[in-house]
Amino acid sequence: MDGQPTAEVIEQIRDIPIYRESLARGYFPVLDKPEIARGFPENWMTPRLSAALAAGEAEFVLSTGTHHTRMQIIRPPYFLLHSYYQLWREHPDIAETWESGCRRVSLTTVLATEHVARVNAARSGVPPAPVPGVEDRRLDDRTCYLNLRLDPALWERDEVVRMLTEIQDAGQAHPRGWYHLDCSGYHLAHLVRKAGEEGLWDGFPSPASIIHAYEYTPVNVRRYLRRHFPCPVIDLFGSTELGYLYFSDRRGRYRSHLDRMSVELHPVAPGSTIYELIVTSVRNPYMPLIRYRSGDCVRTTDGTPDPEKIAQFCGRYKELLSTPHGPVAQGDLDRCISEESPHVFVYQLRLTGNSTARLAYTTFSGEPADADQASALQQRISELTGRRCELEHRTHIPIGQSGKYAWLARDDA
Repeated sequence: MDGQPTAEVIEQIRDIPIYRESLARGYFPVLDKPEIARGFPENWMTPRLSAALAAGEAEFVLSTGTHHTRMQIIRPPYFLLHSYYQLWREHPDIAETWESGCRRVSLTTVLATEHVARVNAARSGVPPAPVPGVEDRRLDDRTCYLNLRLDPALWERDEVVRMLTEIQDAGQAHPRGWYHLDCSGYHLAHLVRKAGEEGLWDGFPSPASIIHAYEYTPVNVRRYLRRHFPCPVIDLFGSTELGYLYFSDRRGRYRSHLDRMSVELHPVAPGSTIYELIVTSVRNPYMPLIRYRSGDCVRTTDGTPDPEKIAQFCGRYKELLSTPHGPVAQGDLDRCISEESPHVFVYQLRLTGNSTARLAYTTFSGEPADADQASALQQRISELTGRRCELEHRTHIPIGQSGKYAWLARDDA
């Protein structure tokens, strides 16, 4: 399948300057981020979009830029939030928590919290507070953001107490004590660890449902969360510019949510069973993306390029590691780690030379992996990467400036 848009989609993009050449040729090549940015926003401007911007029905925002250059886009206000709420409302395992009206607390990057505080300050006309209070961190009447620190591994006791108090308040607002926890898997795992270390676990009410949706969540982290919380733990996959495309059920199996979308899977290299996502979407009426290369990679259940058989969102194209056996993704390294040691928490593979690497890792307990696990892990990673690998246990691996962890690093970076 070449993924060329349908006649219905073509009618919706006919007036958009960026697509004029493709329309004239009758063929749409894959659309990359640099092409979107070239001539922005004039290359997207139509009378309809101009009127929407003037009326506040469309707005300029930046993509997160976690793994790539930040990209300016145009979308309706609350585009991503509405996409999230739609999936929560329709999800077979957790729709009840939406219908019951329970509060949502969000535990993710401090950048997300700061964004909400800035939006609220702009609306009120009052300069943002140096440390935003709970009302400053409310996205709407249902959602409040918790995190006020870049690195969750450095949360102190008073911060943990504050966050747990705000979580308790959310649960107390519901007649059954329910609340919905939205999170980065890493951030929630850090809060669980900190609550235990500080003797505060009894003050952590169990959520009615959990969604993690902000970054790749390692297998060990998912196991850790499921061990501590009996509720459904759901993964959402999406992006700032597209909204949400796939969701997992409580058993980890993915289903598509391609509302006004279609997806192609292209192999990242000849013969590879790692595929990159090429998405056509008219969900955002002001910036429809035709055959857009999202930069995300997947593996399927049978190794074929069938978008309905996605088994894992395994990382970013720009972070693929070249090896003698072909490209390796974050999900491949994660599989090796989770199969050899369920105790590894945060990890980072550093390339130290042309044929060597070092895996720095932390554990949930703070203790290094035992000798047998460490030896097996070292051998598996060496086989996977084609590099002689050493292991280095640490008590702390710093988070990136984006508020997310990088799994791959180079000494010459």
